Amino acid sequence: MHPCTNIERSQERRAVVMDKPLLSSADNQPGSRARIAFVSETWLPEINGVTHTLHHLSQHLIERGYRVQLVRPRPEDHTTAPMMSEELQVRAIPIPDYDGVSMGMPASRQLRHFWKTHRPDVIYIATEGPLGLAALRVARRLKIPVISGYHTNFDQYSRYYILLQMLRPLVRPFLKRFHNRTLMTLVPTQGQACTLTNQGYGNIQVLGRGLDCQQFSPDKRSQVLRHEWNASPKTPVVMHVGRLAAEKNIELLERALNTLRKHHPELRAVLVGDGPLRAQLEERLPWAIFAGFQRGESLTRYYASADMFLFPSLSETFGNVVTEAMASGLAVVAFDYAAAGEIIEDGLDGKLAPVGDPDAFIAAALTLSNDMALVEQMGKAARERVLALEWPRIGDTFIEYLAQAQEVTDARRARVPGI
Repeated sequence: MHPCTNIERSQERRAVVMDKPLLSSADNQPGSRARIAFVSETWLPEINGVTHTLHHLSQHLIERGYRVQLVRPRPEDHTTAPMMSEELQVRAIPIPDYDGVSMGMPASRQLRHFWKTHRPDVIYIATEGPLGLAALRVARRLKIPVISGYHTNFDQYSRYYILLQMLRPLVRPFLKRFHNRTLMTLVPTQGQACTLTNQGYGNIQVLGRGLDCQQFSPDKRSQVLRHEWNASPKTPVVMHVGRLAAEKNIELLERALNTLRKHHPELRAVLVGDGPLRAQLEERLPWAIFAGFQRGESLTRYYASADMFLFPSLSETFGNVVTEAMASGLAVVAFDYAAAGEIIEDGLDGKLAPVGDPDAFIAAALTLSNDMALVEQMGKAARERVLALEWPRIGDTFIEYLAQAQEVTDARRARVPGI
């Protein structure tokens, strides 16, 4: 039997319907609520896929009545995260070559004191940096159940960052050992689950990503915004949302946009996001619109006011912007990889290029730009395709995984007194 078969079948059987919390509190006090700890090197207001996912999961836990605890590096403004029952901030270490994101000091002594005073029932470690490693070691000593998340594709990132290139021979075995010391590892797609399982990772489970289809909607389309872009109602507008950095395959994005512009001089391109390559792109694409970071209602208007969405990245574990673009009614061009590869049906609600074939990606984008009626048709189909994605369902599945981890630990304690 293929090692991924059991994972896939377990996901097909999963139907989570819960009227009350599944987790029990270790406080043993009447009415006490279970406490869940998040350990992450990154948190809002930093903008990335990890913070986006953790925000939704933590908010769902809070809405379901759980206490949520946070362990993270100290932000520059020294603010605390809202709604947390407790928070531990450790000294931050800047990450070389990656502006705006820090690692946390191991801080094992602080963690041990913190968790002895505010013992969590289950710990979720989202990042595998020094802080995550220290948290795993302390949690195992204190016999607190731990699950982990695989949020970053380090193999892809190591192609672009010198430090990761140097450490690559060590990173792979470290990551496998790290995750195999947790009770389970959560990944966002079936493809990622198969890849890691085949590499020797144990107890991989799939936790998809949700979407607010009321927030991201074609109804947010703004002719006023399009006018600011010098785009008439019939002018094709191509959008990209994401970090403007090498690991996002920005070189291919530049090539694709220049090809489209050559065939359609009236075409407009809007790039939402920032990063180390922004200045270079602004110089090479002087005709494009660089909008910087957009949040909330402004971001939804940007999405809905475009027509096509180009996503050349091959470094994602999921790619939340793909589903956001689809919910906004955009025809997406992407590689057959991560979220795009599992959600988009090529030719129906988007266009997929084979992984590793940049010419096919550009050809797919050009095919769509030549037929705006097809773009509109695919955008409508894309919207319908993602309507079933809901964060509450994802959050309930996350709670079930937390409960499974707690049950495994309780069963071990019962078998071995003193654990």
